This record gives sequence, structure tokens and C-alpha cells, in this order.
Amino acid sequence: MEGFKKTKPFIKNISFPFKGKMKINLVDGREIIVPLTQFPSIKRLNSYQRGKWYVLDGEMFSFDDCNEVFHIEQVLGIENTYKYNFIRKKARV
Repeated sequence: MEGFKKTKPFIKNISFPFKGKMKINLVDGREIIVPLTQFPSIKRLNSYQRGKWYVLDGEMFSFDDCNEVFHIEQVLGIENTYKYNFIRKKARV
């Protein structure tokens, strides 16, 4: 089977090459472009603030001037999977 099945998405870079869009480059070579309308907290940041992004654990990202942390699965549209795994992992601790 071809494709990215069972390939965990890790963030390599975040940029804003098009007006109203965010681009996330993954370590495995994928590029994801999403509309900022889906991320109002990021949309409110100015271009300087958007340039001050950072990655946490390869799967999450935020910005110095933003009080939210975003998970790559939110960008991929499968955040329920993330929430389920987070709750399950938390319960084991």
C-alpha cells in the first residue's frame, strides 16, 4: 500500500506565503495549506507576531504572542483523535 499510512505528522516549518493562508511543512515532506479563517487566534496576529512561532514535541505549535497551543491534528481535521488519545494518555498517568 502506498501513501502516508501510519506516518506520524511532525512539524518542520510554519509560514504564511499567501494572504489568509497558513502553510505547515512536515518532516516527511508533506505541505499543508489551510485558511486562517479556521484559526481566528492566529489570524488576529500581525505578520511580525506570526513569524515568532515555535514547535512543541514535533506535533504542537504556538506563537509567542498567542495563548493557545495548536495540535497538528487540528490542522489535519482529525482533532477528535487527538482529544481521545490525550484523554486516554492522561488517564494512564
